[in-house]
Amino acid sequence: MLINTKAIVFSALKYGEADLIVKCFTERNGLKTYLLRSILKSKKGKIKASLFQPLTQLEIVANHKDKGTMEYMREARLGATYETLHTHVLKSTVVMFLSEVLRNAVKEEEANAALYDFLENSLMWFDTHEKTVNFHLLFLLKLTRYLGFYPDDTQKNKPVFNLLDGNFQEIETNDACITDQNVEVLQQLLGTDFEGLGEIKLNQTSRSKFLLMLLKYYEIHLQGFHKPKSLAVLNEIYS
Repeated sequence: MLINTKAIVFSALKYGEADLIVKCFTERNGLKTYLLRSILKSKKGKIKASLFQPLTQLEIVANHKDKGTMEYMREARLGATYETLHTHVLKSTVVMFLSEVLRNAVKEEEANAALYDFLENSLMWFDTHEKTVNFHLLFLLKLTRYLGFYPDDTQKNKPVFNLLDGNFQEIETNDACITDQNVEVLQQLLGTDFEGLGEIKLNQTSRSKFLLMLLKYYEIHLQGFHKPKSLAVLNEIYS
């Protein structure tokens, strides 16, 4: 079936001498994998390899067989032009990190308009704002809503957060409970949006510890999720 859809690039992997295997989250059909043949050596093709940088927003025309195999992309063009995400050193590192998280966390092979809108709007906000040092923390927290394990914040003033159950409580009930500064940071982030990020002041140590806690939360709730390899690069660029 020939499909016209918006798509966000999650990854692009060189295959053989000239091919690319590209994973995209599409607005109409969820996660799709495309084999782009000879794209790395062809200068006259309709589709350029430069389009497939991490988290690039595209408009594509593709033939979807929907049989769990790689699909065929016929056309691709930029759907949105970023001003900073692929040129600003810190932002490009965050983009690399988030694309790896998304590749590991998002498995839906069906349309999810709410998730697509969240990704699209969040990335555009990130691209056009300067005070973004904590963006990745709030992004990962908000992403859990679409993955099915957003924290229950109805009792967020309680001092303990249970990573296993995803709720706040008075006392520790298992080894997955946290009681340190991460609880305070979580409470702050649950009460804000991207526009309010500038009000949350964290030093590098606090930011790094909270990120590790978030990734542990992902590992508990997503089968097969593992700590991104790009975490070390992210920590290095923030230090």
